Amino acid sequence: MTAAAHGNSTTATTAPTVDKGVGPLLRDWRERRRVSQLELALRADSSARHISFIETGRSRPSEEMVLRLAEHLDVPVRERNALLLAAGYAPRYPETPLDSPALDALREGVERLIQCYEPYPALVVDATYQVLAANRGVAVLLDGIPDHLRQPPLNAMRLTLHPEGLAPRIRNLREWRGHLLDQMRREIALHRSEPLRQLYEEVAAYPVPESDPAAEPAEPVPYFALPMRLEHDGRTLSFISSISTFNTPMDVTVAELAIETLLPADPATAKYLHSLMS
Repeated sequence: MTAAAHGNSTTATTAPTVDKGVGPLLRDWRERRRVSQLELALRADSSARHISFIETGRSRPSEEMVLRLAEHLDVPVRERNALLLAAGYAPRYPETPLDSPALDALREGVERLIQCYEPYPALVVDATYQVLAANRGVAVLLDGIPDHLRQPPLNAMRLTLHPEGLAPRIRNLREWRGHLLDQMRREIALHRSEPLRQLYEEVAAYPVPESDPAAEPAEPVPYFALPMRLEHDGRTLSFISSISTFNTPMDVTVAELAIETLLPADPATAKYLHSLMS
């Protein structure tokens, strides 16, 4: 836990300053996506000349053009609002608190979904890995974790990699830790999130044993993805992480939600989890 990425956090992503202007911001996104002005123009039914004029500030894009370019550059919803502000337009996407009545149906549906995954662990996180909801399967894995790590707001990355958290129980800690840190680096490059960068620096600094005494040789199981191999009550459980997000979200909060499920990677793990809740 965890491979998720995204939440009701107004500081989840640090939006670019509007003082920079929409042109340089769009150029930054285009270069980050490694798309030429000509290629972007073809995608957006425009011209390379017009894209150049927008980026240099010689032309002010319409609201429709800002949104069209953001769509073709796969700009996250929160940053699309920042682009609109930089161009002098009002934000298009609201950021509704997760406990708002307007999101009652979403919240109830998500909670019902993660309960349906039981006995397998499932949780909901935001863009900075704050745990917004979790089922009983997660509670089983966290049994014995110190109270100071379980106090709200829970953070899935901190719970997983902290030396007093799950880390000492993870039999393939170096592999799993490397996977999670790589994932966070990619997200920081994409979102330029200061809170996420601070979390990364914290968890990356956690000590790792020179040699992992709990490590075991990999069993001859044909895993189809990197498993997290976790010791629990004298047994080694193996999980594959699966992530779900919402298609075409029209709200910043919804766009940054992610549902992570830990699926059994072998029959023994599935059997054991079922026995715990039977």
